[in-house]
Amino acid sequence: MSNPILNEDRFSAKERILDSEPMTIQGTVSKIFMLFACLVAGAAISIYSLFSSPAIVPMFMAAGGVIGFILVLVTCFNVKLAKYTAAPYAFMEGLVLGAFSMFFEAQWHGIVLQAILGTFTVLFVMLMLYKAKMIQYTDKFAAVLKTALLSFLAIYLIQFIASFFGRGIPMIWEAGPVGIGFSILVVGIAAMSLIQDFFFIENASQNMLSKDYEWYGAMGLMITLVWLYTEILRLLAKLNSRN
Repeated sequence: MSNPILNEDRFSAKERILDSEPMTIQGTVSKIFMLFACLVAGAAISIYSLFSSPAIVPMFMAAGGVIGFILVLVTCFNVKLAKYTAAPYAFMEGLVLGAFSMFFEAQWHGIVLQAILGTFTVLFVMLMLYKAKMIQYTDKFAAVLKTALLSFLAIYLIQFIASFFGRGIPMIWEAGPVGIGFSILVVGIAAMSLIQDFFFIENASQNMLSKDYEWYGAMGLMITLVWLYTEILRLLAKLNSRN
């Protein structure tokens, strides 16, 4: 789901920097590139292990998923820890995404590259739309986005619980029109979540928040991009399975 750590509540007066260097957009961008390097490193290790020691890959995925989730929760409660948790989170996500991506690549050659290009295309388009003020983060936008995110969270939670009983929500996970439509909708919401991330980073810098928020903002954007990538990959898989 979309990142849970970025929200406008962080703009309170007590969060503003007074006696040291504040965060900047440029500084946040540099942190984002560092996190991408960590994610790629994790993915490379995971993919290499698939060919050298495939038995340990499930352990990598399980550990990466659990530890990554814990790091996000910890960061939610203490922003200053982001400088220590962001890079390990990206690396753990890389461990998961490496093997996860290869599962799809083995079935549909080239699908991973398509998903990566799709993710960066969406990122670029949404950034341009935000900078041109064609999409603005307003209170109404935030309310609609929050409602959508909670709705999808409920769907995923129901599916997760139902899977323990050999059940599942019908049609939305399949490659039929309903399933494809659902995936398109989720990709759209993930794309809209990028607007929230851009807004947070821009306004946090304008509100003179501390340098720690560069890592915090970069981690939040990384969470959204990971979600967007996985949903684009699932959508492409559904489309390819119909051919």
